[in-house]
Amino acid sequence: MKNIVITGGANGIGYYLVKQLLSESYNVTVLDLQTDTLSSLCQKYNTLLSMACDVRDFKQVEACARESIKKYGSIDCAIHNACLCTFESMEQTKEKTYQDVMDVNYFGALHLSQAVLPYMKSQKKGKVIFTSSGVGVTGFVNISPYASSKGAVEALAKCLNIEYQNYGISFHIIHPPLTRTKSAEPLPVPKEFMASPEKVGVGLAKHINKKSFIICNSFGQKIQTLLCYLFPIKMGKFMSKMTAKYIDEKEK
Repeated sequence: MKNIVITGGANGIGYYLVKQLLSESYNVTVLDLQTDTLSSLCQKYNTLLSMACDVRDFKQVEACARESIKKYGSIDCAIHNACLCTFESMEQTKEKTYQDVMDVNYFGALHLSQAVLPYMKSQKKGKVIFTSSGVGVTGFVNISPYASSKGAVEALAKCLNIEYQNYGISFHIIHPPLTRTKSAEPLPVPKEFMASPEKVGVGLAKHINKKSFIICNSFGQKIQTLLCYLFPIKMGKFMSKMTAKYIDEKEK
């Protein structure tokens, strides 16, 4: 049975990803700031270990990784899903906000990698996955801290995928669609255009063993993601234009 460590697994996409993995008989270790929402899953599954953890603090992440190893004996897969997102223009955003977002989204991914790699190297196998976003490829209006952090995560995954290939360790990127999560609530996008977090989480769980660098919850999302990579500037401008059009029509 494989052991999967995931940050940001107490809510949204992460919660349903965890729930589905547990139903498929995986051992799952969840690291999140608050884990109260996992109490019912903890009662149902003895294969779930949940720990309060701030991914900005490497020592906390490292300690949680040790606990996971102590309970399950290995870490076969690690997923960085914790994120922080803000929705203001660059001129309205303080530099500290950029730093805060990078600390969670980018350095959280780095800390998780640093914590699990020693175990994976000794096992001579392992898989590390970072949750990215289409806006990290295309850009989008009033979301530059988040988009920049996701662009950095993309580059980190590519670099580490090359660095650790000889150890049997691979790095991957998750690209979920725009989803009805708490972090996405401020976006001025019709809710009907957003995917269900349960559907996305379940879909990702079913594709978690894919060997491809990009992991999506569905074939349709894979096509959309590839279009973003092929036409990043056009896709970014198009999505921003459509959002602005929706706002104008809503205000009339």
